[in-house]
Amino acid sequence: MTQRPYTVVLIVPTGIGAAIGGYAGDALPVARAIASCCDRLITHPNVLNGAQLYWNLPNALYVEGYGLDKFASGCWGLRPVHQNRVGLILDQAIEPELRLRHLQAADATRATLGLNLTDYVVTDAPLNVELRTAESGASWGTIENPDSLLRAAEVLIKQARADAIAVVARFPDDPGSDALQAYRHGQGVDPLAGAEAVISHLVVRTFQVPCAHAPALTPLPLDPDLSPRSAAEEIGYTFLPCVLVGLSRAPQFVVRTQNFTFLSGNIWASDVDAVVIPATACGGSALLSLSQLRVQIIAVEENQTSMQVRPEQVGIKAMIVHSYLEALGLLVAHRAGISADALSPSLSSLHRLSVSGKTASR
Repeated sequence: MTQRPYTVVLIVPTGIGAAIGGYAGDALPVARAIASCCDRLITHPNVLNGAQLYWNLPNALYVEGYGLDKFASGCWGLRPVHQNRVGLILDQAIEPELRLRHLQAADATRATLGLNLTDYVVTDAPLNVELRTAESGASWGTIENPDSLLRAAEVLIKQARADAIAVVARFPDDPGSDALQAYRHGQGVDPLAGAEAVISHLVVRTFQVPCAHAPALTPLPLDPDLSPRSAAEEIGYTFLPCVLVGLSRAPQFVVRTQNFTFLSGNIWASDVDAVVIPATACGGSALLSLSQLRVQIIAVEENQTSMQVRPEQVGIKAMIVHSYLEALGLLVAHRAGISADALSPSLSSLHRLSVSGKTASR
């Protein structure tokens, strides 16, 4: 009998200072390891994006955060693709030289990686990104002209026949801020991540197409004490390459409607076997939805975040592990159909359950 593909969802929420996955693509090693022990890995740009750096994981599905929430709730499915035509939106606020750097990066992915890009669009007004920090320490932000972003996306989808959208918005430069210095030294919260999520969420919610964002920033001065976890963002003029690579094979969204017909090959929340999440970041929509299904949830203690929402606080039953190394062992056992209890030297005996004398109703 053929077994169904073993499917794992890996979540490291954006902008909450995760010790692993809160920096420049530093959760990629975790994704690579998990991808090697499952048939399908579903994860999001925050995990796979590493600025100039990326890694081809043929069995990984690159799913934007809002789309992941809709997938987990059962409203949307995922349809794997061989290739997407990626449309590029550039914020009007990007200076000419910095715009050229991004266009050269886009052309480089076409010539060197063979990606399929449409012609690009510049927004008809500056997006005017503003950055904010919540009391919890999580980062978030706003854009002053969201309609300009949506008009640009609509041109790419309708006129250029783009299957996915990459957005480059000009973000505020603040090289002397304490938050940025902490981030460059491997501490604190990525000050850009929350605002990036707002931008991609808006496009995905409106058009139901894959989208991811790369911020445009002036290169920072060299720092000899730079953290390795932040270094990927400091080796070039743009963070765009990883976004274009991810979107080039991002699955398309299948929206469930009243007259919807299920087709083979599409992936739904009911196909998920396991979820891996930081132990203090269990309040997100995707995890809460998936916890209602027969899914093994693995919460990793070592990946500390600025959130303090543990699985037991929101009524989620999870296997608590110390590290991602331990999580990998649990995934291997789960995929093999082996109880984790059987791998411990102390295995308790079965207990008898009592049965009432009443006949069960039918």
